[in-house]
Amino acid sequence: MLINCVAYQDGNKLADIRVEEISDYLQQPNCFVWVAMKDASPEELQQMQQEFHLHELAVEDANHGHQRAKIEEYGDCLFAVVPTAEMVDGKLQVGELDVFVGRNYILSVRTRSKHGFLGVRARCEQEPHQLRKGSAFVLYALMDAVVDRYFPVVEALETQLDKIEGDIFNPGQQRNNIQQLYALKREVVMLKHIVAPLMEAVGRLYGGRVPNLCESTRDYFRDVGDHLYRINALTDAIRDTIATAIQVNLSMVSIEENEVNKRLAAWAAIFAVATAFFGLWGMNFKYMPELDWKFGYPVAIAMVTGVCGYLYYRFRKSGWL
Repeated sequence: MLINCVAYQDGNKLADIRVEEISDYLQQPNCFVWVAMKDASPEELQQMQQEFHLHELAVEDANHGHQRAKIEEYGDCLFAVVPTAEMVDGKLQVGELDVFVGRNYILSVRTRSKHGFLGVRARCEQEPHQLRKGSAFVLYALMDAVVDRYFPVVEALETQLDKIEGDIFNPGQQRNNIQQLYALKREVVMLKHIVAPLMEAVGRLYGGRVPNLCESTRDYFRDVGDHLYRINALTDAIRDTIATAIQVNLSMVSIEENEVNKRLAAWAAIFAVATAFFGLWGMNFKYMPELDWKFGYPVAIAMVTGVCGYLYYRFRKSGWL
């Protein structure tokens, strides 16, 4: 679906144009066209391919989607795959932004993402001196917006982790904590798989041999790289904390099991004493002395009760009961 199609010249907006007019504006000096699309169909991408002469392999990747973060060069053009991440109903949702960049055009295709980039366009139009750098600056602005949206995701994951950590020492919460920790770990790993490849891809735009198209904006891409390094470090810290929390939670499970075992052992010891005494007297020996003594039965009961009471007192004092 086409979101907008705008022509710019010398950093200023010329007009909103129709797709059929793109080729006319591409021929004008110091002019470039910015097309934004959402969940584009193969037919729409084919039309864009004809207008901008896009490489067929790049178009094929955009059609298939679910690509790893990357930046590829096709002659004087760039094709960038920038994964998007956002929290939807407390769950991490991963989308994709495919960007085709040429000397006089930029085409962005957003898929599986609810947040648009109208704010990015407004920001660029408010800085005509930056927009004069052409399509490369628009690529930076789009990537910067995507990366900045990673920070709220990291904060949301940290908030979830803090909540789980607060329940680790609550009795009876261990199984639920383990389930939540593993679910959170999966989301952190998903974010890690987004950030690490993108960090490597962006590094090609400011370090080593930089594409000619991005030569004037390499410092801006370095800023994006710095943000990615920060997010990568935060992600590693969250993952390490989750691993520690899992170990602590498992230790709490072992401690609770030991407490249960101690209680069972204490009660077993108490009942073992009574069982031993009553088992002995249950033999009904013919010459057992206390059978002929009228206080024999009360004394036997009192002795068993006393021994069991003493064991209960000792176990209670030692914390077993």
